Amino acid sequence: MWTPAARRQHSRDHLRYGSDLSDAEWEIIAPFMPAPAKTGRPRQWPMREIMNAIFYVLRGGIAWRLLPKDFPPMTTVYGWFLRFRREGLFQTINHHLVMADRERAGREASPSAAVIDSQSAKTVEAGGPRGYDAGKKTKGRKRHAMVDTDGRALVIQTHRADIQDRDGAVPLLKASRKSFPFVEIAFADSAYGANRVKDATCIVIKVVKKIADQIGFHVLPRRWVVERTFAWISRNRRLAKDFEGTIASAETFLYAASVMLLTRRLARSQ
Repeated sequence: MWTPAARRQHSRDHLRYGSDLSDAEWEIIAPFMPAPAKTGRPRQWPMREIMNAIFYVLRGGIAWRLLPKDFPPMTTVYGWFLRFRREGLFQTINHHLVMADRERAGREASPSAAVIDSQSAKTVEAGGPRGYDAGKKTKGRKRHAMVDTDGRALVIQTHRADIQDRDGAVPLLKASRKSFPFVEIAFADSAYGANRVKDATCIVIKVVKKIADQIGFHVLPRRWVVERTFAWISRNRRLAKDFEGTIASAETFLYAASVMLLTRRLARSQ
């Protein structure tokens, strides 16, 4: 609970930037960093500074070229970001941190239940795949997420906004089988009630329907959890819209936002 005492204890005012990794947070992430190459030119910049720069871009919503001069050069940071994107590093880190945080909370490392939903986000002039979501009246992309029942992001995918939820859910569910094979049930809204979703995997889709004669917004059982996750990651200004020219970069930033959230949570518990 965020009491005044807790806020003072976990204040980030002592850091250079609020997005920088603290010593405790770096200890959590450091084991996942790529080892130095045995040949070639030695690294000039520490990996901690590379991660700090990526998180600064994510949190502040700035362009790569606007990185402050006390970070490594933009070309160096962006080059590492492309490597992390290609190797799926943030996805790997997120997978391990989800299990670590679940164990910290006294739960099994791999979840047996999940919640799925999508969020439409406007795109900008950067280009790349996009479409029009007629339901939300949004031109851009959809972020499809599977989270556990506490809101930890398990699998995140991005696709054009004109792809309906029942179609976008199929690859999401299939992708979850590799990293979280013990998920047996997934809660969702009525958009996921199609047979193609139910038959995509062995996961049982349980539709949480709206309240009869519902008018306006109401908090519905289970479904609110994934909405909260979208709210958490949307605090990062780089995710206020989809600024990325590629689907791969958009997904990488989404996983990076989840990693930042889980890293801070685990560091505070130490």
